[in-house]
Amino acid sequence: MPGKRILIIDADTASRNFIARTFLEQKCEILQAGSAREGLILAWRDYPDLLIVDPAMPDLKGEELAVKLRQDPRTSAIPLVALSSDSNVARIKSCLDSGFNDYIIKSGQAVPVLQETVNRLLGMSAVVKDGGLLIVFASAKGGTGTSSLCANIATMIAHEQPESRVVVMDMVLPIGSIAPIIGYTGGQNLVTVMDMNADEVTSEFFRDQLAMLNTWQFHLLAGAPDPESSNHLKVDRIWDIVKMLKSAYDYVIIDLGRSLSKFSLSLIQHADLLSLIVGTDLSMVSLTKTLWDYLRAKGVDPSSVYTILNRAVGLEGLTKPEAEEILGLEINTAMPYLGSNFALANNQHQPFTLKFPKDTAAIVLKETALEMITRARRSRTG
Repeated sequence: MPGKRILIIDADTASRNFIARTFLEQKCEILQAGSAREGLILAWRDYPDLLIVDPAMPDLKGEELAVKLRQDPRTSAIPLVALSSDSNVARIKSCLDSGFNDYIIKSGQAVPVLQETVNRLLGMSAVVKDGGLLIVFASAKGGTGTSSLCANIATMIAHEQPESRVVVMDMVLPIGSIAPIIGYTGGQNLVTVMDMNADEVTSEFFRDQLAMLNTWQFHLLAGAPDPESSNHLKVDRIWDIVKMLKSAYDYVIIDLGRSLSKFSLSLIQHADLLSLIVGTDLSMVSLTKTLWDYLRAKGVDPSSVYTILNRAVGLEGLTKPEAEEILGLEINTAMPYLGSNFALANNQHQPFTLKFPKDTAAIVLKETALEMITRARRSRTG
């Protein structure tokens, strides 16, 4: 954390100085603002790595400040920490919903909690800038073919980038969904890896020990094998695992399915690319609109989102323009209806492009993979 620039926004000078001393001892560069508007100017001008904000500012509510920061591309992805004496649950929820990453209540234990939080958030930011590209697949509702698309597009990325190493990490809860699609039956999975000692889970371990699915051309860190196992996931180790995977692979592709949680939100916020899978029925598109509004409020930039409209259940449903109008978001790829072919390929544990190489969808999958590679690289470089 030495050398990181932290902006503290608090109307109380004594409080600002106390927090500043804490992080100056860790060799951070400290900026201070006594008002929200002054804080906005400093944030947009000086590009801090993280903001610590008392949301009870006299000139602008903390929630309004967070929204302004999240809506501006210069600060949309900067971690925001609320440090407040207000312990009201409604206020906490309001701040988190407006874009703060964490909310800490001022107390005798606030300083160590704040230090841990800042270290964690800055650690996440560092992980993003180093190592392999991070691509996350997610949807607002089950039954949209998210895991099937994730596995097949990962295969196409590996096929089109033969010099690159590709790994798929299954974080669908409570039961992983990639293994049944690709036919993996091994005992190694996310749960067993998290149970290992931290010093054993190295980049060398992931590079050399993860299962390689030759037919699919990628390595796999399988998901939880059953709901009981998923209850024992040590989620505090997620970012350590992601960091090691990124140091060992050129592409780290994570399938979240519809498992949105606090730790999966962090993965989305820090991904080079989010692939948002949308079904064609009105209820699915409406749910996706709700999810997208939430993610945007949390600082997810539209330029880092790649949207796929998947006709998983039939020809009926909304058209691409109709779905785009509801979402307020461009749909980058519209998958053709695959009928029973997709299910047949999945049941035989084969990539779609291998089972049906001349099908139109095989061409679409290849083009989608190439576009996603380009978008992820562009997102990384800014």
